[in-house]
Amino acid sequence: SYIYRKKVLNVANYGDNGFIDFSKLWGILEKKELNKQWLKNNGIHSNTVAKLTKNENVTCEVICNLCKLLNCQPSDIMEYKRK
Repeated sequence: SYIYRKKVLNVANYGDNGFIDFSKLWGILEKKELNKQWLKNNGIHSNTVAKLTKNENVTCEVICNLCKLLNCQPSDIMEYKRK
């Protein structure tokens, strides 16, 4: 728990509040006839691609880079899913 403005906030463990699903990313790549190797060839690190495949945490900078590469919005490549 953290104390913020004299209020105690309970912080959930990772994954307790759901997760971000990147299934839409793979769909948009397929639609554009692109693949994971194309992401790697265009500056997305192989470790990051692996994280995306497993719906693990990535930075906002990665999301921005993907959106720039694919000319899309974040909602086109990811969505929130409840646990």
